Amino acid sequence: MRLSLLRTETCDQGTFGVIMAPDGNVYRSLELPWRDNTPNLSCIPAGIYEVRWVYSPKFGWCYQVMDVPGRTHIKMHSANYGGDVTKGFRTHLLGCVALGMYTGILGNQRAVLCSRMAVSAFNRALKREPFTLTIKELYR
Repeated sequence: MRLSLLRTETCDQGTFGVIMAPDGNVYRSLELPWRDNTPNLSCIPAGIYEVRWVYSPKFGWCYQVMDVPGRTHIKMHSANYGGDVTKGFRTHLLGCVALGMYTGILGNQRAVLCSRMAVSAFNRALKREPFTLTIKELYR
C-alpha cells in the first residue's frame, strides 16, 4: 500500500499537510518546521519511507516511519502543537507526525484538532498493515 503526505505550508508554528487514507478520508498532518533534520527540532526530510505498526512504550501501538536518515523513533501519533520551541511556540512533537481531523487555532497558536479521533480512524483504515509513505513538499 502506498500513501502520500503532501506538505502544504511551513512556518515557525509547524509544517502542515494532508494525508489520504485508503478509505478515502483525508487527515491533516502536523510536523515540526524544517530545521535541517535536527533531532527533536525538525521535521524529517521529504522522501519515501516504509512505515510499520510497532509498540511504543509512550504511545502504545502506533505507526513508525522507518529508516529516516540520522533519526529514530519517528511515530505517527496524536498531538496538537508542532511549533519551534526556540521561537517560543508550543510543541507536542519531537520530530514525529501528528494527525488531526482539522487545522485551527488552539491557545493562540496554529494546531491540528481532533487528533486522537484522527489517529484512531487512520489506524483502523490501515488495519495495522505496513505501507510506503511518500512525503512531498508542495510549497517549494
